[in-house]
Amino acid sequence: MTVPGRDGPTPGNRRGSVVVPALVAGGLTAASVPPLGWWPLAWLGLGLLAWRLRGLSARQRGLAGLAAGIALFGPTLYFTAAFNIGGWGILVVGEALFWALAAILVPPGRGRVLAFPAVLVLAEAARGAWPFGGIPMGGIDLGQMTGPLSPALRLGGPLLVTGLTALIGAALANLVEPANPVKPVSGVLWTICRTLREKLGQGTSDEPLSRGLAPIALCALAVVGLVLAGRLAPDGGAGVGRLQVAAVQGGGARGLRESEVDPAVVYQAQLAPTLALRPPLGVVLWPEGVIKLDGPITGSQASSQVGGLARSLGTTLVAGVTETVGATRFRNAAVAWGPNGDVVARYDKVHRVPFGEYVPARSLLAHLVSLSAVPRDALAGHGPGLLRTPAGPVGVMISYEVFYAGRGRAAIGAGGQVLMVPTNTASYSSNQVPTQELAAARMQAMSEGRDLVQAAPTGYTVVVDHRGLVLARSRLGARQVIERSVERRVGLTPYARGGDLPVLAAGALGLLATWAVARRQPATRVVRPGTGPRRRPLWPPGRGDAGPPRRRQTNPRRSGASGRASRRSVASSQPG
Repeated sequence: MTVPGRDGPTPGNRRGSVVVPALVAGGLTAASVPPLGWWPLAWLGLGLLAWRLRGLSARQRGLAGLAAGIALFGPTLYFTAAFNIGGWGILVVGEALFWALAAILVPPGRGRVLAFPAVLVLAEAARGAWPFGGIPMGGIDLGQMTGPLSPALRLGGPLLVTGLTALIGAALANLVEPANPVKPVSGVLWTICRTLREKLGQGTSDEPLSRGLAPIALCALAVVGLVLAGRLAPDGGAGVGRLQVAAVQGGGARGLRESEVDPAVVYQAQLAPTLALRPPLGVVLWPEGVIKLDGPITGSQASSQVGGLARSLGTTLVAGVTETVGATRFRNAAVAWGPNGDVVARYDKVHRVPFGEYVPARSLLAHLVSLSAVPRDALAGHGPGLLRTPAGPVGVMISYEVFYAGRGRAAIGAGGQVLMVPTNTASYSSNQVPTQELAAARMQAMSEGRDLVQAAPTGYTVVVDHRGLVLARSRLGARQVIERSVERRVGLTPYARGGDLPVLAAGALGLLATWAVARRQPATRVVRPGTGPRRRPLWPPGRGDAGPPRRRQTNPRRSGASGRASRRSVASSQPG
């Protein structure tokens, strides 16, 4: 075990005692992510992980972080296994490596309460950006949208919510006595209750409150303060006008590959309910990829037909279009037709889905695995997702882009007054991806202070207000049209102005500060299990144990005359 100079004996570090609690921690955290969405479990899971990292060597901390990451991302990214089970395994391990590195960076001594949320913020930021543009799905922030931390989105976006969740977990871990040997989860919870009782003066501990409750009180103050500040922060401002929107969901079977679906059937499924609409309508939104062409949309028969539909309704119609470019490329775009029937704006998807819309290093991987499921690569667009339409400037994120907070910020920064998300989750048979996407859409709406409309061919089609509240939601697989009046806004939240940089800077500075403190502590020593101290001394009390005080030993050589006088006094007092 690792015995920090000031922390005393630490929990045992046999491999099982490291891996098992970490796996439980990751599993609890995974249950907080949609579709389950049991958000309090993230607090417990991260608390268990923070507790287990105490007193471990760097290698053991990395092992614990890897185990927790596998237990988290294995379930939350399981939807990828439907396409390639081997790819799912590689993806899970790759994502878990970010958590392994984060755990290594947690200092073994004091300062863990601050370092733990800092490293998770940095790890999640890196995971959402690298490699291949990152995989921001399956993260702990998605599960907190339904919890009490969500108002902090206006201040610092998803990364701040991640940091606050981890800070709560670290505070819970701080309640557990560092000297306790490894216990099962029930033992940890029992220790928390016992320690709370002792800290509040109902037990036998005489440890100063400053060492026990002070860090926890500071964590609680930080969390409550930031959440309250988020509630009071600008939320997009008052509306500058209303917009009547119809989001069309054509319906159909779920869990089908693209090659198994007839594009004409998908198009007709969207067209039929749209023909039943009645004006006045500001915008009609169709899902991603419901118009599939072998060439450009300009001058095509589909463009004439959709333009005529927009003209008959007197509305702006925004639809997802897929255009083939040569034999190996395609474009994924959101195209807007105005009330006059002409194409008025277009946005090409910037963040493509790796191994879904394109294959990185295709020429190399083609020699190793079959790439028939992704025969063509999407061409990446550029610039903010903004459609300048007769109905007003509309911010757009296409499908997967809704998981990237920066895409929403770019759209709002360019002038978007409403957010729209044409998406397509029909390839997934379960509700895992639709529920995670819904959570991401709600986070975008709240972070940017904008009403949001999402359309999917088989669900979920939703309308969310600027506070993240779901105003309407479709049923999966059903043919359904959602009509709602949404508010156009021009104000900016603090996050829309500042982005992720303040949170990233705070995380980096916090981590550096905790390591600076750790380096000033006495050096740690690593001993093998069974060779180091296993229990704390029975005295002094303060960590759950009590015992008699040791009698002070007097050195006769140093006692001098006072010692001799004391002995004579004692002798004279004895009966003769």
